[in-house]
Amino acid sequence: MDETEDSATKPVLSEPGSAAPKGRERGRPPGPPRPPEGMLVRTATVFYAALFGAAWAWSALAGESLLYANPAAAERGVAAMWDTGLGLVAALLVILISEQLTRMTEAGAVLARSLGSLLGRLSWGRCIWLALCSGLAEEAFFRGALQPRIGLFAASLVFGLAHLVPRRGLWSWSVFAMVVGLMLGVLFDATGNLVAPVVAHVGINAINLRLLSQRYGVASVG
Repeated sequence: MDETEDSATKPVLSEPGSAAPKGRERGRPPGPPRPPEGMLVRTATVFYAALFGAAWAWSALAGESLLYANPAAAERGVAAMWDTGLGLVAALLVILISEQLTRMTEAGAVLARSLGSLLGRLSWGRCIWLALCSGLAEEAFFRGALQPRIGLFAASLVFGLAHLVPRRGLWSWSVFAMVVGLMLGVLFDATGNLVAPVVAHVGINAINLRLLSQRYGVASVG
């Protein structure tokens, strides 16, 4: 084997003080190579479309409205400005609390790093798309279809359990989701419709996905 061929097969070692390889910036866990982020978005889109379809079919077969909590709320209709404003205020509150939990508690910091490493680097557009899909589908299913049947607390518990991931560092996500689900359920009962919960859910996910992705996400392969 000649010298040129031999050098081509040798790994390139970083010199002391040189820049870290892409995806290994300080503060981000190295983790295994990730699949392309487009695959994550496509999989999530299909899943949430199926979840929304299940919620719609469940309510339609029962002859009920998916948008409203009950017939009386359907008669009142939607107070668009008020319900949207409530949702935005709720989203801001949850985002601020989650930020403080990340900064001030070990469980919050571990959760943020773990979620960020799972997400990888996501553009603003993909964060917004995932937030829209998850916010609409999860609120339609857990609040619109499920909560009127089993009640506020039971639906919030199921929502929290649906976010349970059997991985170290992610157990607190289920607890956090349960508390947020309770708040979203209260918004649904108080307004009588899904507008405020959906606005809050989409806002929370859009901002938090972007923050987690930028701070802790590792660039995907491909």
